[in-house]
Amino acid sequence: MGAGTAGHVARSTVRPNSETTRRTPLRTILATDDGVTIDSVYDPGAVVYDASRPSAGDLAFVVAHGFTGDVDKPHVRRVVDALTRHGAVVTFSFRGHGASGGRSTVGHREVLDLAAAVRWARELGHARVVTVGFSMGGSVVLRHAAVYGAQGVGGEEVGRSGRDGAHTDAVVSVSAPARWYYRGTPRMRRLHWLVTRPEGRLVGRYGFRTRIQHGGWDPVPMSPAEAVPHIAPTPLLIVHGELDGYFPLDHPRMLAAAAGDHGELWLEPGMGHAEHAAADELLARIGGWAAGRAG
Repeated sequence: MGAGTAGHVARSTVRPNSETTRRTPLRTILATDDGVTIDSVYDPGAVVYDASRPSAGDLAFVVAHGFTGDVDKPHVRRVVDALTRHGAVVTFSFRGHGASGGRSTVGHREVLDLAAAVRWARELGHARVVTVGFSMGGSVVLRHAAVYGAQGVGGEEVGRSGRDGAHTDAVVSVSAPARWYYRGTPRMRRLHWLVTRPEGRLVGRYGFRTRIQHGGWDPVPMSPAEAVPHIAPTPLLIVHGELDGYFPLDHPRMLAAAAGDHGELWLEPGMGHAEHAAADELLARIGGWAAGRAG
């Protein structure tokens, strides 16, 4: 098990519909275009073996977790379990998180991590790939869809492997911010302390297994709201909890306004923030939406 060329792993001989894959998840290390190692897991979808839906085997979800998450966290695994009812699932730990290398850039260079994971899903035989991101991961899937999509904005963020194989066929962004540097809630003020202060980064490293880069962004990447208009014609779903304690409802509404007639907005009554707050019923609806929109 090891990294291949940047953005890829050595091709697996295990196909998505084999009995071996059916029983055993596949774990490997991906390499991003800027050379960061990314801990990644492939879970085959139970729906692959449903003879009444033969095309479902083409579908894979790539899940982008929130800040301080990783592939082994229970709340991330719960999302995986829910989505495998609709297709296969690739999960990975963003740079600086869990067993992945590098340091977190809190949503900037993470676009390269997601691109590597999407390419892997396609190498494993999936023709339709849907990116599903939560919180920080929600901002990353929006920017990734713009950078690697048909409009191809933000070319400076595309690595040496280019856009081939890294595009998504549908995007689901859950609990994402619309703009950077938001400090309007107590939880976001605490998060900024964690990211910007030396003592905060120590808490992140030893308390959350998250290693955070020193210094700010230079240059500042395009914001999620700036990315959204460039996602079309790729199907887009924006999901946000009405009780989100990090980003109030002006964030999803700003994203929806930026999308215009393109995309859908689900405001979920009683829901808080990101993976922890996403009910199984909501995850099932997201899986059904993706299966109907991707490809």
